[in-house]
Amino acid sequence: MRQFFFRATALLMMCLCGLTYSMAKQTLPRSQAGIVPNPLMVKIPSGWIRGFNQEGSMAFLGIPYAKVQRFMPPLPVDPWDTVRVCDHWGPQAMQMVRGGQLSEAEMSEKNSCVLNVWTTDRNARKPVMVWLHGGGFDSGTSAWNPGMALAQKDVVVVSVNHRLNILGFLDLSSCSEQYRQSGNVGMLDVVAALQWVRDNISLFGGDPGNVTIFGESGGGGKVGTLLCMPAAKGLFHKAIIMSGTILNVNTKQMSRQLGEAVLSQLGIDREHIERINDVPYNELYAAGQRAMAASIGTRQPGTPMMWGFGPTPDGETLLQQPFQPGFASISDDIPILIGTTFNELQRLSYDKSMTAEEAKAALQSTFGDDTEAYVEAFGKAYPRATPQDWLSIDWLFRPKTLITADEIAQSRRANTYTYMFTWRSPVTQASQHGHELKFCFNTLHHAKNELPNPTEKDLALADLMSSVWAAFAHTGNPNVKGLPKWKPYTAKNGEMMVFDYKCRIRHNHDRSLQQIIDKHCFRQLDEFRKKH
Repeated sequence: MRQFFFRATALLMMCLCGLTYSMAKQTLPRSQAGIVPNPLMVKIPSGWIRGFNQEGSMAFLGIPYAKVQRFMPPLPVDPWDTVRVCDHWGPQAMQMVRGGQLSEAEMSEKNSCVLNVWTTDRNARKPVMVWLHGGGFDSGTSAWNPGMALAQKDVVVVSVNHRLNILGFLDLSSCSEQYRQSGNVGMLDVVAALQWVRDNISLFGGDPGNVTIFGESGGGGKVGTLLCMPAAKGLFHKAIIMSGTILNVNTKQMSRQLGEAVLSQLGIDREHIERINDVPYNELYAAGQRAMAASIGTRQPGTPMMWGFGPTPDGETLLQQPFQPGFASISDDIPILIGTTFNELQRLSYDKSMTAEEAKAALQSTFGDDTEAYVEAFGKAYPRATPQDWLSIDWLFRPKTLITADEIAQSRRANTYTYMFTWRSPVTQASQHGHELKFCFNTLHHAKNELPNPTEKDLALADLMSSVWAAFAHTGNPNVKGLPKWKPYTAKNGEMMVFDYKCRIRHNHDRSLQQIIDKHCFRQLDEFRKKH
């Protein structure tokens, strides 16, 4: 009996030791336990991080990639000596928010340069897709579009938070040499994130030699901007621009004028410029809005161009504005996928009955004597269109996307592919700005507003589109099984993939229509260019 007791005790001790070893293997870094770590534990140069399982992918959220000083280029992060738990979103950049003040953990000036990584195999060498969120250059967060499902398309997904609005783009270069780059530090943050990807992504199973940048709306504008930034050259190898071609018309003269106006609003002279570092964010933002109104003017919603607190060409950090009509030659070897949705930001008319004559009368204020030509061109481009469609189609993004595609297809070495997303939400009956995102990320279960109850056809389209985006990241060619053959774009062939329940190719189907839209909807841009 005694012998049995000792044997049982020894067996119990062996089991407990095995359990302890197993727990250590699950939770402790190699340096502490001397064993192979849990795949959710990663040692990066700045310290250990621990991720979590998010819907079947390994997720690492809120990883710091840079630290910031107000209006200065990003700096390397300070290392940490504990395990940083990366199972929640890091703080978004400072911005105006509705519904009360956010906590420091939710929104921060000093700690918002964070990124997120999703992967399924840390021992692989997969293409990397770096997502830049929308919101113009004024607002937004990477938390809007998690990448766990897209990562299951054999890619590693990264998304980025960076400085925005007046903190990211206040040009004080005419006031002090130390602020020479202040007008573009928000984009320099993105470059720092890409450098982090280059240096660290192999630890997550990503290939730093095969990086695709992609973004929608303001994120698409950021992608275009990176195509014109020397510091970003070599850090990415493909680009996807989604509904991003509203033109940024900032010039160095405009941005300096705005910066000086901000100082004037704050009562700060050049000799005491360092005082701007002590101005609370809300006061600084408000002063920026007043300064814009008093100097270069405030942009109104629907204006077919943007200016103010956004990137500005300076011949060093940024060579030119994108989409005017193309990009800097330093990116001539970058394959580009570019496209729009059918309705984008246009005010919709689908909730009202309307005759053709009523629609034409409403169109008169925009198209004048070309109204009949507009309707005729619309009918040729979209034979099944309704009078509501005439008023509800995108008038902002598609015209300049077509002009940009024409330019880059003929002037660059790399291929260009174009698309249009025409799937319509059962809620709005429209294909609006951003509706394609849940399809590209394959996250329809997170799309309750525009699609409360996804059908099998919805899910199939999301699976297909996310596969297309991932295929482009792999090879620069978006063709996948289930699509008709998709050739590179030229102005002559006008090759464009239409994404809908039935995907199809169209060739220059709406060129005449877009020329009429461009003529009448971009008069403000034409007037600006005459003055500048």
